[in-house]
Amino acid sequence: MLVEMKDICKDYPQGKETVRVLKDVCLQVEEGDYLAIMGPSGSGKTTLMNLIGCLDVQSSGDYFLDGEDLRNAGSNRLAEMRNRLLGFVFQSFYLLPKLNAIDNVALPLMYAGVPKKERRQRAEEALKTMGLEDRMHFRPNQLSGGQCQRVAIARAIVGKPKLLLADEPTGALDTASGNQIMDIFDRLNAEGTTIIMITHEQAIADRAKQIKYIRDGILSSQKEDDALTAKAQDGEDGEDHA
Repeated sequence: MLVEMKDICKDYPQGKETVRVLKDVCLQVEEGDYLAIMGPSGSGKTTLMNLIGCLDVQSSGDYFLDGEDLRNAGSNRLAEMRNRLLGFVFQSFYLLPKLNAIDNVALPLMYAGVPKKERRQRAEEALKTMGLEDRMHFRPNQLSGGQCQRVAIARAIVGKPKLLLADEPTGALDTASGNQIMDIFDRLNAEGTTIIMITHEQAIADRAKQIKYIRDGILSSQKEDDALTAKAQDGEDGEDHA
């Protein structure tokens, strides 16, 4: 099991009160899975992604990443886990504007202590897998949105992570560019990369192997309107048997 969460809660102080953003979340993700998480604004999906990505810690509950219990992990250990196991893709790309594509992609390897020659070779290989061999020396302002996102994906996979976390990866792209990005995700998953993706678009979520829904901090395998329909049908069945 790559990701295992048990009864995860996350609280934030709000004035004199405490607001519970995540409520007893349980999640299991095996290696090779491809999971989409859907939910409206304010549902807790980004908070959940931050916890999975070791960018934040839970208020209560247990989180195991690649078999390691992270309940009492300090900031240094969480940083090590991020660097060794995780890759991140965000809606806004977060490329450094003064660096060209190859230097943006090589950046995580520099932080990991990889020698300069090796990190450049690996960055070139990652960009080639994204079809950007002719854009390696372009800066972000010289690239289209879709190309920037492909650079961001190359940066995310250059460290060969076990788990790729994508937060609205097509949210800033047109339909054609978004479909290209999803084709890349499909390929990466087929090659063995585990993917957890947040999206508000049903068509994008449908590309994943499974979908979970979050609302008001509660994670479920059932869409809210489907749950309401099932509840109504149960009520009708109960009336039939009365």
